[in-house]
Amino acid sequence: MIKEVITSVPVMLCLTVGAYLLGCWVKKKSALSLLHPFLISIPVIIAILWCLDIPCSVYLESNKLITFLLGPCVVSLGLMLYEHRQTIKQFCFSILVTVFVGSAVGVGSVWALCELFKLDDVFFDSLAAKSVTTPIAMDLTSMLGGNVSLAAISVVLCGFSGAIIGPLVLRWAKIKAPVAKGLAMGCASHGLGTARAVEMGALEGAVGGLSIALMGLATSLVVSVI
Repeated sequence: MIKEVITSVPVMLCLTVGAYLLGCWVKKKSALSLLHPFLISIPVIIAILWCLDIPCSVYLESNKLITFLLGPCVVSLGLMLYEHRQTIKQFCFSILVTVFVGSAVGVGSVWALCELFKLDDVFFDSLAAKSVTTPIAMDLTSMLGGNVSLAAISVVLCGFSGAIIGPLVLRWAKIKAPVAKGLAMGCASHGLGTARAVEMGALEGAVGGLSIALMGLATSLVVSVI
């Protein structure tokens, strides 16, 4: 009876939201940008699931509502795109060039490292799409015959590192243009980077959201060529 209550949908949803709020609280109190809420919430959730012997499948099934809400969240970026459409039109060519260059660098760096360390082709097939959002990355990896699990891990790590280190790099490089910051965050670290870009400003978030879609298209083309 107790196990059924613990594994119920409301409790699992509260666990997810509570762990994330805990991460936000820790980050706010510590004032350290390196302490991303996800870095706090994920270990907390894993520890609780392990201690209570709750299967991951049960947890994922109970959090389908949050998974469903990811769709509307992404679509909501379209509102920011519409509000800043004139600015985006103004920088249209620069955005397209930046996205394709970023995609080529992202895929090319994986290819170069695989060649340098003499890694099997499966590593390139699994890591080539690390800089695009998870659904596109998994589809590309399946098409190439790579390891989908390895691809998912690389996408998450890429998103984490970009969301955490990206703002520091932008400040160090003295990049202040909103469009440039949004492009950098969106191209380098997809969803998590765009979420961080939204915190910087509406225009940064709009350009970051646009770059997610364009990076998926550009990476598909670049991977096919390589």
